[in-house]
Amino acid sequence: MFAAEIYSARRARLADAGLSGLVVLLGNVDAPMNYAHNPYHFVQDGSFRYFFGLDMQGLAGVLDLDQGEVALYGDEPEVADIVWTGPLPALSARAADVGVGLTRPYAQLATAIQAAQAAGRPVHYLQPYRGETVLELARLLNCSSDAIKPGFSVALTHAVVALREIKQDVEIAEMEAALAVTREMHIAAMRAARPGAFEYQAVGAMEGIMRSQDLRLAYPSIFSRRGEVLHNEHYKGQLQAGDLALNDTGCTSAGGYASDITRTIPVGGRFSDSQRAIYEIVLEMQESAIAALRPGVRYLDMHKLAARVMVEKMTALGFFHGDAAEIVESGAYAIAFPHGLGHQIGLDVHDMEALGEDLVGYGEGLARSPLFGLGYLRLAKSLKAGMVLTVEPGIYFIPALIEAWQAEGRHAGLINYARFLEYRDFGGIRLEDNVLITADGSRILGEHIPKTVAEVEAVMAA
Repeated sequence: MFAAEIYSARRARLADAGLSGLVVLLGNVDAPMNYAHNPYHFVQDGSFRYFFGLDMQGLAGVLDLDQGEVALYGDEPEVADIVWTGPLPALSARAADVGVGLTRPYAQLATAIQAAQAAGRPVHYLQPYRGETVLELARLLNCSSDAIKPGFSVALTHAVVALREIKQDVEIAEMEAALAVTREMHIAAMRAARPGAFEYQAVGAMEGIMRSQDLRLAYPSIFSRRGEVLHNEHYKGQLQAGDLALNDTGCTSAGGYASDITRTIPVGGRFSDSQRAIYEIVLEMQESAIAALRPGVRYLDMHKLAARVMVEKMTALGFFHGDAAEIVESGAYAIAFPHGLGHQIGLDVHDMEALGEDLVGYGEGLARSPLFGLGYLRLAKSLKAGMVLTVEPGIYFIPALIEAWQAEGRHAGLINYARFLEYRDFGGIRLEDNVLITADGSRILGEHIPKTVAEVEAVMAA
């Protein structure tokens, strides 16, 4: 948790965004695993935590924009709670920690909201992503649950995105703290990726490091010898010499900020010639995109830049035919690079995407592409100093995709399907770092995590 002044300043800036009425920000509640008193690890709503800082269940923050009032709604701890949890701070003490001087019982929240509605005042809330939040908003607003999702405030969403996407120095420090631990985790995974080991052993080595520092995963790890499966979260595969193990793992800092790093590991300690050739292309894709990042460039264009680097290099290896620009604009390149170049990152690993992916990542007259691959690009708009994003190109040989496109003759004049089928058992390679947009360029956050062929092989030989 940051100093109270930081949260007060954030709320003041939100209040100055030109809205009127009430802003209602609900915190999250526990989500039971298999019965009510056995919940999953609690994760606070990112926007509530950004403006109110408190990482605990059952709270709501309300900004009365017309009266200039900020209130925290929640329940005081009772003896029945303390028996199980130990002593808990009073609601007023929690509020004071984040610069809020007014607290009210949670039971009064519905009355306050419905009084504003009766007076014809707007009630702004963000698009909910949890069923419990939909039901609670319906109760508070005295409407059907079907009305909640379409009724969210677009104006509030734009105001929140404008604030959250520009990271403060304290936020960058949190992200670099998470990255310091993430670096240890990735190095441990490189050393654990030995022939005969199981994927879950590498995952366990990483999670042991993380939990020993009281941190949590930012998302379920992707560690797989079948890296062409983009979100493979199963860890039962046994590593074989010659495999490529793709490791996409990040953790959250003590303050809740995420890291998101991917490295690809040669099981056995050395890349084969064919693996090295494809790996070097992916590395050049990433380095070219990072070198071009600066305020004002569109991330859509950075994605296309990475795709063009890939096409030019893979054409030289016989995978594509024809003009690189045509291959990129047609979407043919997505047979090997079927996802977006990256996304924003912060309190959420895909930062703010719960607010609406297009509202967060597009705008400026940009519309999501209907093309396969490019349509998965989460961030397309112009970049600003202070944004933090992932840069994560990859090359994948996905047999089902190759065979399906070949069967329908898609882009037949641009793709050498025979060459792609020679690599049907290759797997996939992805490289990912977290990058801050600076006033005149960009900076990769955190201490360097081994990434070049020589660096990865050296770690594995140690």
